[in-house]
Amino acid sequence: MLQKSTIQLLRIPFSFFLMPVYWFALSITHQINYTKAILVFILLHAILYPASNGYNSYNDRDTESIGGVVNPMQPTKQLYYITLALDFIGFALSFLISNVFAGCFLFFIICSRLYSWRGLRLKQYPILGYLLVICNQGSLVFFAIAHGVSTNLTMEVPFLLLLAAGLLIGGFYPITQIYQHKQDSNDGVKTISILLGKRGTFIFCGILYLLAFICLFLYFQSKMMSDHFWVIQLFFIPVVFYFLKWMLAVWNNPQKADFKNTMRMIWLASTCTNLAFITLLILNHFG
Repeated sequence: MLQKSTIQLLRIPFSFFLMPVYWFALSITHQINYTKAILVFILLHAILYPASNGYNSYNDRDTESIGGVVNPMQPTKQLYYITLALDFIGFALSFLISNVFAGCFLFFIICSRLYSWRGLRLKQYPILGYLLVICNQGSLVFFAIAHGVSTNLTMEVPFLLLLAAGLLIGGFYPITQIYQHKQDSNDGVKTISILLGKRGTFIFCGILYLLAFICLFLYFQSKMMSDHFWVIQLFFIPVVFYFLKWMLAVWNNPQKADFKNTMRMIWLASTCTNLAFITLLILNHFG
C-alpha cells in the first residue's frame, strides 16, 4: 500500500510543467508513430519525471513549500524503493521504443540521481547544476522524443530546435527556485537563482526566453512557416504580461517572490506553452 507521503512526493502533477517539451517535439515530427508516441508520453510523465521528483524529495526532505506542494510530508524509505522500481520499469519498457531512446532514458536517470544524491549533490553548484537540468530536461528529452515518436526513428533533429528546447527550460527553471532562496541556502545549496538574485533571475529568464524565440523564428523562417511562429506567439502574450507585472512587483517588494506568485507563473506559463505546441501539432498534422 502506497503511503500518502510517497504519493505526494512523487509530485506527478509536476510533470505538467515539463510537458511542453513533449508537445514541441511531437509537433515538429513529420511522420509520427502514434502507438510509440503514447508510450513515450507515459514513460516520461508517469514514470521518469515522478521517479526523479521522488528521489529529489527523498534526499532534500523539504519542510517548506516545493514545486506543486504547499506542505510537503516527510519521505519514508518506501519512496526511495518506489523511485528505484519506477526507474527499472521505465528503463525496461524504454527498449520497446529503441535502444537509443533507452540510452537517453538511462542517462537522464543517472544525471537526475547525481543532481540530488547527497554523496555528490550536483544541485549545490549553481552553474553546473543548472546546465545539467536544461541539457537533460530540455535538449536531451527533446531529442529522445523526436527520435522515439518518429516512424523511422530519426537521428536527425535540427540543432536550432534542440537549442530552443534547452533555452525554454533554461528560462523557466530559475523562476521555480526564486521563492526557495532561504530554504536552499539552509540546505547548503546555491541555486542559479540565488547566484543571480531575485531581480537578476527575472532579467536572466527574460533573456533566455528571447533567445529561445529567436531560435524558433529562425527555424520556422527557414522552413517557410513564419506564420506558424506568429500563431504560437499569441499564446505567450498572457505569460509575458504576467511575467512583467510580477517582475515589477518583486522589483519594488522582494517579498512578492513567494510560493503563491511563483506557482501562478508556473501554471500559466506551462498551460500557455502546452497549448501553443498542441496548436502547432494540429497545424502541422491535422490542418
